[in-house]
Amino acid sequence: MMMNEISVHDSVLKLTNEFAGERRTSPVPGFGDILKDSYADVNRFQNDKDLAVQNLLTENGGDIHNTMIAIQKAHISFKLMMQVRNKIVTAYEEIMRMNV
Repeated sequence: MMMNEISVHDSVLKLTNEFAGERRTSPVPGFGDILKDSYADVNRFQNDKDLAVQNLLTENGGDIHNTMIAIQKAHISFKLMMQVRNKIVTAYEEIMRMNV
């Protein structure tokens, strides 16, 4: 059943791209690629936060408003990434408990 759903999805995607006149040169990003991109975004937010705090402390044009926004972006993105990681670990553990 799952294989049919995937092939139907691929067929619909191919027809949609052909209808729109688009030819994809790269494949649709996979789950691992999405996770890598998300991790890179979290890392970027953390670096932005560090830079904003450093600018605020050294008075290099940093203000408290932008610093607090950068801190909250970093905090929320990190919490979200941790929740995604926890869900992935839980799913992996559940799959490992399945009888084959």
